[in-house]
Amino acid sequence: MTEHLPHRAPRTRLLSVAGVVGVGAVAGSLLIWHQQVGDAVGLGGDKRPVVSTNSAPAYSVPPATATPTRTPTARRTTTTPSRTTTSPTEKSTKTTTQVPREEDIDALSPKLQSRLKKAFAAATADGVPIRINSGRRSAAKQQRLLNEAIEKYGSYAAATRWVLPPQYSAHVLGKAVDIAPAAAMTWLDKNGWRYGICRRYDNEPWHFEAITTPGTKCPPREPHALAKADN
Repeated sequence: MTEHLPHRAPRTRLLSVAGVVGVGAVAGSLLIWHQQVGDAVGLGGDKRPVVSTNSAPAYSVPPATATPTRTPTARRTTTTPSRTTTSPTEKSTKTTTQVPREEDIDALSPKLQSRLKKAFAAATADGVPIRINSGRRSAAKQQRLLNEAIEKYGSYAAATRWVLPPQYSAHVLGKAVDIAPAAAMTWLDKNGWRYGICRRYDNEPWHFEAITTPGTKCPPREPHALAKADN
């Protein structure tokens, strides 16, 4: 029996090595199973991968910006300007030139105007009221007066003894006046030469013009107005 003892030892080592290998295999299998089970249920989620930052660009966290608060704006109100009503008279005064009245002494020529003011002052001092009944006229009015005279007297020649055409009328030039009332006509016919003012026509006791030098007697009166030959 002692002859076979040397052969048992290698066999025993072989069995031991095989057992160790088997146990290791079993343990490895269990470890792999345990890892798979852990991955499946999320036990390995706390592992972080190691990433190299040698070539990564620098990055800074932007500062937190406050969200702007919207302030409610005041509601804008529009005020409609009030409309000012302008009467037709006011409107026409602003847009049109004021035409001097026919009785206005300031509308006359400077020479006749200055002489009449002196004569009027003297007549008033004598107690004689005096006024201008018709002074400067527009050409349109002079033509209308002539048309009315032609209709009244029946002809152009007869009408022009009283009313001259606009191109020949001293009224249109502001160089003639018709005076009123009758007492003023008489006073100015008698005293007008002192101020350079004369009655021009026999048939018109109201018609006066500045046709002489102040202080000089007036020229003889004409019987009536006379239109030019071309009319």
